Amino acid sequence: MKLLVCGGAGFIGSTFARQRLHEHDDEVTVLDKLTYAGREANFHDFAEDPRFRFIHGAIEDRAVVVAAIEACAPDAVINFAAETHVDRSIANPDAFVSTHALGTYVLLEATRERGTPFLQVSTDEVYGSIESGRFTEESPLAPSSPYSATKAGADLLVQSYFHTYGMHAVICRGSNNYGPYQYPEKLIPLMILNALHGDVLPIYGDGMQVRNWIHSTDFAAAIGCVLERGRPGEVYNAGGPDEEANVTVVRRIIELTGAAETQIEHVADRPGHDVRYSLSSEKVRALGWEPRVGFEEGLEQTVIWYRENRWWWEPIRSGDYRAYYERHYGRSLAS
Repeated sequence: MKLLVCGGAGFIGSTFARQRLHEHDDEVTVLDKLTYAGREANFHDFAEDPRFRFIHGAIEDRAVVVAAIEACAPDAVINFAAETHVDRSIANPDAFVSTHALGTYVLLEATRERGTPFLQVSTDEVYGSIESGRFTEESPLAPSSPYSATKAGADLLVQSYFHTYGMHAVICRGSNNYGPYQYPEKLIPLMILNALHGDVLPIYGDGMQVRNWIHSTDFAAAIGCVLERGRPGEVYNAGGPDEEANVTVVRRIIELTGAAETQIEHVADRPGHDVRYSLSSEKVRALGWEPRVGFEEGLEQTVIWYRENRWWWEPIRSGDYRAYYERHYGRSLAS
């Protein structure tokens, strides 16, 4: 297939692009505006592949999107492009509204005009929090943050294009991803790098927020499965095989890195913090997908990757991220 992967320089998008090149022999064009978390370093290992092409631009820019589609004539457009950090959405929602609402609209219009299939990558956070059981694709949307609300709005826009225009559009929602190349503002890479540097490990509230963890390669495979076999107009949830509370994850990272329990510091909880996410994945499993990486195995592999790939994260910890961390947590990172 020839694929246009929007947001393909980000964590999950680059994982998907790598997987399609290495395991499916696709031609992949990445369109990305290279925000702080979208980095060319994320596709360093396939940047020279003749089947790969990179276009620098934003999905909100109609001229850029149309030119990218004309240049690669894709068999499908997959939209990973997103602002993803809930904390940043609380502090500054503007970028989230622009990328998720306007950007998705621009992509839908451009793909509709050509009759190109469209896959929207989304999140379990659009459902809000659940005390017990699991969300299904029929669960009502009840987002709790500007991040999840704008993602839910984008999902509804995608569904409206299927119902109104008969567009070939499908949505895949994932649970909490982790793995290599994840920007260290997120829980797992933040804790790994802070643990390795002897920094404080800041945990929101009591740390008992439960997440349904899925390795990024498993979610990328689920997206690929939906791309190939999903029915237009449908939503498919892809949840990981394991659930763990945040504080339990942090304690396991301490064990894997040799850090100290005394590095844990409980900080003021995030406003509107969802207590628990959990996704039912029966619908995508019926297409032939299943997760391959258990959380214990995947977390250990992820710690090893960050230990062995200082070249990737050292520029981050010495750049704008350091200033962001100091503003957000009120303390400095170790050198």
